[in-house]
Amino acid sequence: MVNRIVVGAHYGLKDWLAQRVSAIVMAIYMVLFGVAALMHGPFDYVGWRAFIALGWLRFASFLFVVALGYHAWIGMRDILMDYVKPTGARLALHALVAVLLVGYVGWAVQVLWRL
Repeated sequence: MVNRIVVGAHYGLKDWLAQRVSAIVMAIYMVLFGVAALMHGPFDYVGWRAFIALGWLRFASFLFVVALGYHAWIGMRDILMDYVKPTGARLALHALVAVLLVGYVGWAVQVLWRL
């Protein structure tokens, strides 16, 4: 009999699944955005602004940005956990990535809802 000692944060399946679901959300958004853009017709500034101001598109874009931020967080966290061995450096980089991603998502949401 083999006794396996499992240590660590136990991210595994939950984060693997979360990253796949966020990728599916982003892929669906891209298809919907592309179809809607093709149906809306040629764009000038006024037409583009009216297109982006559609309520369902703003909400879908918000979901896309949040999914992108979470997807990026999982990917960057895994990269840092795999390749940065000193705990202090890894923690500092995790904090930096988290602050940057929250800032990017917040900025994108501000741009979306300012229209």
